[in-house]
Amino acid sequence: MGAVRLFVSFPEELVGRPMIYEVVKAYDVVPNIRRANVEAHSGWVILELSGEDDQLDAAVGFLEAAGCTVNRMEGDVLEG
Repeated sequence: MGAVRLFVSFPEELVGRPMIYEVVKAYDVVPNIRRANVEAHSGWVILELSGEDDQLDAAVGFLEAAGCTVNRMEGDVLEG
C-alpha cells in the first residue's frame, strides 16, 4: 500500500462536481484533505491519497482526464 500527496487544481466547470468522492468510490483510495480553496471560478486542494499503487495511478489519471491539473508534491507520503 502506498500514498501520494497531490496538488490538484480544477477549473470553473468542475467546481460543483464531487471529484474526491468520485475518485474514492471508483478507485477505493483513502483521501486526506490537507488544505483547499474553492471559489466560484476555480479551486485547488492539497490531497493525500493512500491505497494500492495501481489504484493511485488510476485515480490520478481519472482526475487528469476529467480536466484537473495534478502535480505530485515533494515525493510520496511516508507511512508511520
